[in-house]
This record gives sequence, C-alpha cells and structure tokens, in this order.
Amino acid sequence: MRKVLLAALVFGLAACGTAGGEEPVEVAGLSVNLGPDQKRVTATKDDKIASKVPEKFRTKGELTIGGSAGTAPPLRFYATDDKTVIGVETDIASLVADVLGLKPKLEVSSWENLFVGLDSGAYDLGLSNITVTEARKEKYDFATYRLDTLAFEAKKGGTWKVKEPKDVAGKVIAVSSGTNQEKILVDWSTQNVAAGLKATDIKYFQNSSDYYLALQSGRIDAYLGPNPTSAYHAATSGQTEVIGNFSGGATVQGKIAVTTKKDSGLVTPVQEALNQLIANGKYAEVLKRWGLSDEAVPTSEINPQGLPKS
Repeated sequence: MRKVLLAALVFGLAACGTAGGEEPVEVAGLSVNLGPDQKRVTATKDDKIASKVPEKFRTKGELTIGGSAGTAPPLRFYATDDKTVIGVETDIASLVADVLGLKPKLEVSSWENLFVGLDSGAYDLGLSNITVTEARKEKYDFATYRLDTLAFEAKKGGTWKVKEPKDVAGKVIAVSSGTNQEKILVDWSTQNVAAGLKATDIKYFQNSSDYYLALQSGRIDAYLGPNPTSAYHAATSGQTEVIGNFSGGATVQGKIAVTTKKDSGLVTPVQEALNQLIANGKYAEVLKRWGLSDEAVPTSEINPQGLPKS
C-alpha cells in the first residue's frame, strides 16, 4: 500500500511542476523528497569495520558506486533538477560508505556497462537492483540488502492474471535483456513448450518508455520488471495494473545485493556495515522512507544461493 501512496504522491508533484520536491511531504506517514538536497539518513563511521577495507580504497578516501538511473521511483532515478541521482539505492550506498568512513561517489551507467565498469575497476561497488545469481557469483561477490520481487504489468481492466508459468504461454511479454527476470521468462517459456503449450513471444526495447508505449498500443500483453517500478508506473499512469508478483529468484527467494568484483576485499566490510545498519535501525529507516519495508532482509548475507544457471 505504501508503494501506491508513494507513486501517487510522486505523480502529483510532477504534474504540478512544483519546486516543493525539495521539502519532504508526509502522506500516510511516508516522507517523500524528490529534490536534489535529499537530507539523507546518515550513519557514523565504525573504525573496526572500516579497518577491514583494503588499503587502496581507504587511501582513495571514496567508494565509486555505479548504477543505472533510468528507472522509476523508488529505486534509482533523477531528482527534480534532472541531474542528481536519488532513490533507495543511493541511500543504501551512502549509508554503507558512512560506516566505512568513505565518501560515496555515485556514478550513472547503463545496465550493461555497470558490469563492464565493475570488471574494469571503474566502479568499486554496484547498487542497482542487482539480483544474486549463480552465474554472476563466478565473477562477483555479493552482500544482500533487499528481497527481489518482480511484477507482471498489463493494461488496466483485463481479466488475465499471472500465477504460474502456463499463464504466460502464447503471450507477448517484454523484459529487459540480461536481467534475472529475462531468465525466468525464458525458463517458463521453455517449460511450457515441453508441456505442449505455446512459447512466450519475448520482446526487448531500449527504454522503459518504449515498453509502456508498446503496452498501450497492444504490441505486447505485459511487461515483466521490478515490482517497485511497476507499482509506481501503474499508480501514476492510471492505465496499467500489476497482474502477478513473484520472487526474482523463481524457485528460490531472489535477493538484491551490493555487488563488487570477486576477491576485491570489499564484500566482508560491506556486509558488516549492512548488518550494523540493520541492527541500529538506519536500514529500516531508509526502506520506510521509500515505501519498501516489505522487501527488508533480517540480515545481510555474503554470496547466498542465487538464481540457478540454465
């Protein structure tokens, strides 16, 4: 419910063109700030945890944190100045950096280039709704901080609901390339074909606006993406609705994680920082701020079971 309230509020502010986004607005106990001055929740440095950060990062004095910014609230998106990146992902990134005694340097990247940046060392960490998968664990280390929930979004007013794989048989569904939701959809389609059902016609577009145009024109039946963004778009557009929710891990509970290059030495202090933030309530404060309390994890884990390989 908080996600819908957040979405409605964000839409109202944008439609009015108000500069009031810089000041938090209270709706049903949820504070929303769309301005560049986020007045973020902050934390204090923990010397013991910070000492575990490899020297090359401590010497630099900052953490370069990559992520995409084209998504809708409340994940990672642009503030009212159209240049400052805000959202739950940036808040978590800043909190972790606080505990480690480092300055967060928030960089914007496309989804594909985010991993290229991690591979090259251009980014120390990735915080961009990244799900732990068994394939990714071969190249990256993960410290979890949120549950991964996906949503099927379709035109409003229909009777079609998605509860299991057979419900997508013969449907035209859009999904972002290279994501765990793509893998789930491909696996479901393969499963359906093996059972004698029609394959799912999977479509790909460059931007979220392209997906929504295709949805409204009837070129696709649904879009499969992160639940927070689908709930936001459904509430703000008034033209779509969420017709099914699933764990981003399909057969296992999907988990969103801070991502770093394997064996960089950062995953342990990052995990310990997250667990401290969970214990002292700062983590819960940030999730509540963005209406994502229902996606909280009780503890951060290093490299837990991820989405299985094909």
